[in-house]
Amino acid sequence: MFDLFPIYSPATLTFLCAVLFVAGVVRGFAGFGAGMIFMPVATSILYPPTAAASFLFLDFVIAMPLVVRAVRICDWSTILPAVTASVIFVHAGTWFLANGDVFALRWIIFAIVTGLLLLLISGWRYHSRPTKPVSFGVGAVAGVLGGISQVSGPPVVAFWLSSAKEPMIVRANLIVFFALASIGTIIAYVSNGFFTLEVLHLLIPAIPAYGIGLFLGSKGFGKADPKFYRLIAYSLIALAAISSMPALDAWLR
Repeated sequence: MFDLFPIYSPATLTFLCAVLFVAGVVRGFAGFGAGMIFMPVATSILYPPTAAASFLFLDFVIAMPLVVRAVRICDWSTILPAVTASVIFVHAGTWFLANGDVFALRWIIFAIVTGLLLLLISGWRYHSRPTKPVSFGVGAVAGVLGGISQVSGPPVVAFWLSSAKEPMIVRANLIVFFALASIGTIIAYVSNGFFTLEVLHLLIPAIPAYGIGLFLGSKGFGKADPKFYRLIAYSLIALAAISSMPALDAWLR
């Protein structure tokens, strides 16, 4: 059961752990973005549900220390409606993935993510205090996108970055949101039987690689300039847009 190599070659495990380390550094620093780095690479060499279930477990369990610190400074008034909507609508996204035209849906995702990025670059800011319906709507979009492609970050990132809040609060919001929103995804994955022995075998070497990356990334955030934080966030949204393009499947998958 604990013999890794009949399922994964040493080269595959080493490569995936290296990618997870980089993804962990990014997640620890920015509060999001690890899935945007890991999933396009992992799904090119692993069965997609195995890659998704492995990453979900890692990000939910290993990132808990970040959540403990973030709950003290996050904005609960905007997080709770967004989380509620995401937990509900992730199942809608999963249904679309199973029954819809996935190729067309992925182009829609690319258009949405690219539009959000251009909106942020333009300098637009949401100056009003976010209402519960607005927060709920943003969470719903994130849930649908997460169910379809595991790219749920850009809507909530764009929403909180546009509020002109301090990067510390934006990062805390993202950390808490993804931790709570993962509950809906876990339920969906368990009901579909995604947590298999292959997932367990991958997690054994992946946990320390991702954990060390998270630790180093979180340490780097405390020394970062707010402008640098926003630049990293914009770059990660751009990465999400590029990696979701069906036209690049031949190179990314």
